[in-house]
Formats: sequence, C-alpha cells, structure tokens
Amino acid sequence: MSDLLALAANRIFDGEGWHDNAALLFRGDTVESIVARDRLPPGAQLVDTGAEVLAPGFVDLQVNGGGGVLLNDHPTVEGIETICRAHARFGTTALLPTLITDLPDVTAAAIAAGVAAGKQKVPGFAGLHLEGPHLSLARKGAHDPQLIRAMTETDLSALIDAKRELPTLICTVAPESVTPQQVTALAAGGISVSLGHTDTSYATAIAYVDAGATLATHIFNAMSQLTNREPGLVGAALDDGRLFAGLIADGLHVNPASIGVAMRAKRGPGRIALVTDAMSTIGTTMTEFTLNGRTIYRKDGRLTLADGTLAGADLDMISGVRFMYERIGLELDEALRMASLYPAQAIGRAGRLGHFAKGSAADIVALSHKLNVTGVWIGGRKVSPIS
Repeated sequence: MSDLLALAANRIFDGEGWHDNAALLFRGDTVESIVARDRLPPGAQLVDTGAEVLAPGFVDLQVNGGGGVLLNDHPTVEGIETICRAHARFGTTALLPTLITDLPDVTAAAIAAGVAAGKQKVPGFAGLHLEGPHLSLARKGAHDPQLIRAMTETDLSALIDAKRELPTLICTVAPESVTPQQVTALAAGGISVSLGHTDTSYATAIAYVDAGATLATHIFNAMSQLTNREPGLVGAALDDGRLFAGLIADGLHVNPASIGVAMRAKRGPGRIALVTDAMSTIGTTMTEFTLNGRTIYRKDGRLTLADGTLAGADLDMISGVRFMYERIGLELDEALRMASLYPAQAIGRAGRLGHFAKGSAADIVALSHKLNVTGVWIGGRKVSPIS
C-alpha cells in the first residue's frame, strides 16, 4: 500500500482559495500538494471522504478545558490529552490549553505538563496559554481576585525559561500588573504577549504594543471599551494592525452587531481569530463544575458564576465558524480563515498550520454541506471517524 494518500471531497479550501474536483495529497504528517482528482500521481491511495469541504484543521488559541477536564484542575499530560481529544471531534487540530489565574504551584505544574506533552507529541497540542495571574482587578471577570498580582522578576524569568521548552506560549497580561520593560523581555524570549483583563487607556495599550504585545484576548470582553473620547483596548485592537484579536463567536459574549462593526473595522495584517475560551463542558452533558472553588453553572449555552458573571464559554470551534457564516453573514472562506489561518499567523505558526501547501501539516477537517464535522486528521492520522 502506498504511503501517499489522496483525500477527495467536493471542494477543498487551502486557506486562501478553493479547488473543485480535487484531492489533497499528503505523506506521513505533511501535505505535498492539491491536484485534480483525475490526475493523481501513480501509486497514490485515493480516499473519497464524501465530504462537501476539506479545510485546514482549526487552531484554537484559548481552550480552558474539554471532555470533563479543566486544565486548572488537571495540569497533567493526561489532562491535556483529554482536552485535545475532546476538541478534535469539532475540527480543532491544534490548540493551546489555557490556564486561568491560579496558584504558583498550579502554574508550574501546567508548564511542566505542557513541556512533557510537547515532547510526547500529544496530538493537537500546540503550546500553552497562561491567562493571568498578572491582570487587572477592575476587569477580572471570572478570575479569582485573591490570586491576581503583579509580575515579579522571578515570574518573568520562569516564563522565559518555560518558553524555551514549549512550542508556543501566550501570556495574557494587563498593563496594571506588568511593565512595558517586562513585555519587551517576554517578547524577546519568544512569548506571544496578549493584552487582556485590563482597564487600560488607548494610549497605554499602544505603548504596550510598541513594547512587544501582539494580541488582544477575547476582544470586547474584560477590557476597556471604545467610547467617544477614550477608545480603550477595544479601540486599540481595532485600530492597530499589529494586534491580532481573539473573538468568542457564540452570540453571548459579543453582540452580533458589535462583531459586524469589528469585522468591518479590522482589516489588514492583524486579523480577528476565533477562539472558543471553552471550559470542561465541551463534549459532555455536565450541568456544572468548579473553578478555583467556585461553582460554574451551565444553562442555555451560558457558563456563569452564581452572580451571572460569564465564566468561559460553552463553545466548540465549528460552532463558532457556523455562527460567523450563518449569523454574521461572512463568506465561508473568511469564516474558515478565522478558525485556522489567522490564529496560526497570530502565533507565528503559519508556515506549518492553518493552510494547505507543500510542507504544511496534514491537519485536516472534513465538513458536510451543513458544516458538520465528518472527519478529522491530525498529522495525517485520522482521529475522528467519518460518520
């Protein structure tokens, strides 16, 4: 049997454009090319997926949990494996397990687990996202205020050391708790610095972009808003092309009208990338769970604390794509880019992730005409069966 596989579908989206009546060729974990279905190279093994669309696998930069597991409660390789496996069912082939503000020993355990998961090549693991504890109390959201604190030089050194052993590391920080000099040091150490959970001014946000920040965490949520005289972090994210912005597209975290405004405003090199901000509920029937000792309730697509504060999202990536396509009215190709190419670009991984080209990862999602996931391949291996 040939080791050159050819996956066929009605249409193939390569991250930039469409190919009809074509097949995606890959060998091992790497894409070779896209060719006409009737021009397969000799020896290629054709697999007709029966799908409407083959697209690059989704890249999720903010995933707190899945499959009944929250990274904060299970900062282990097994916990990471469970989270990655839960999201693969919904088309996500690369994700950053995300640790919400917690105690230093939990952060250290999560970093150690991430390093081990990278060495073991856990399918779907692309690095870590540390969301806190260096945030603003004024915009804490569901983060435990007792654990929020300023970054020390010891914290800074530990993060830079961690990045040396991780494929990708995002740190969400607030100017209230981190200095511009620390941001510059983080960025110089290869860390993607994201501004979030902050009440910062527009001018300060831009100063932190100048210092090295390149992302904004879940735009519109837990940040200073765009007003007539003070644009805040929302204004900075929409105005400055150096900032990529994550978006939770569930219709609950951000009003569809605000999403539409943001999509029209943010064009150019820094794009909007879909994130799920998913919690442990994904892929389960759970109705509640705990975070830092507090109960989170699941109802009608919402996850909230007892006082109604949103606490992460009950969202998977294909649902976000469908929302942008069906509710917001984006062209399907742009909705797919927001779930794959743009997040890959945001973390400097677009050479391998988020598109199909010679040398890119054979991370693939097969979709029906109703945009249901019918098959998933990570590194060329099928991890979710075609149904």
